[in-house]
Amino acid sequence: MRGVFNQALLEIAKNDDRIFMVLADIGYGEIEPFAEAFPDRFFNVGVAEQNMTGVACGIAMEGNIAITYSIANFPTLRCLEQIRNDACYHNVNVKIVIIGGGLSYGALGMSHQATEDIAIMRSLPNMVVVAPCDFAEAIAATHAMIAHDGPLYYRCGYKKEPAIHKKAIDFKLGRAIQVRDGTDAAIIFTGTIGNQAAAVAEELEKDGIHCRLISMHTVKPLDKECVIAAAKETGGIITLEEHNASGGLGGAVAEALLDAGVQPKKFLRLAIPDCYVSLVGSHEWLLDQYGLSAPKIEASVRRLLAA
Repeated sequence: MRGVFNQALLEIAKNDDRIFMVLADIGYGEIEPFAEAFPDRFFNVGVAEQNMTGVACGIAMEGNIAITYSIANFPTLRCLEQIRNDACYHNVNVKIVIIGGGLSYGALGMSHQATEDIAIMRSLPNMVVVAPCDFAEAIAATHAMIAHDGPLYYRCGYKKEPAIHKKAIDFKLGRAIQVRDGTDAAIIFTGTIGNQAAAVAEELEKDGIHCRLISMHTVKPLDKECVIAAAKETGGIITLEEHNASGGLGGAVAEALLDAGVQPKKFLRLAIPDCYVSLVGSHEWLLDQYGLSAPKIEASVRRLLAA
């Protein structure tokens, strides 16, 4: 997905000279085409993410669109004060792009895993939080990111995520996309974990369990109408995210339902437990260890519906 993002950004930048990239000495193998095409709009500040964010804010305050870009949690947690005080407080066009959210960098350990980022970013006023699930959403989200006026957090996938959408999508910030219909339950996911959700829905369908599958690509602002409809029209809601259970998509969905006075028949949050990920291994192995592989998700959904 990172390659798709960078290609889409390059094409947009050819027709919009307001777009700048500010990096902290990372991204090689993907960002060279932008650097070569627009050397005057590309800055590598070195391994200094706080400075990266400050520079980006200055560029944005001159009427431009500044993209900061790095892996996992480095453009967020390491420079959170600058994001809060500079980008969000001034409500400027700084777009924070991370590569490989959740457990994508599993072999590198918890220092390279972004498992609290959605909770933190969605707590910041003026910040929009986006996590596309496949290439189609990634391209559409890149265009939406540039069109949006204000700070935005873009949680980009890492490698060759499988397609979830089988046809053209109508992508709008703050509007979920229904991948498939169903009334037995609604699985609401965000980000690349959606490929596991799609596999689960396919397996359950074989046993006559029809799950509504919803891509909540924008966690903030949340599509509350979609969430409320799912609670009223299905036998239960399951939220699925590659993120800590605290403060992420599941929390946002629960907040929306309680605020609206709507109680789903059943409710289950599937996420990384509220702990530091101490295990080290491949992305796929870690998903299974924390109950987020398709077989483990399917078992959890079946238990909920049978209860």
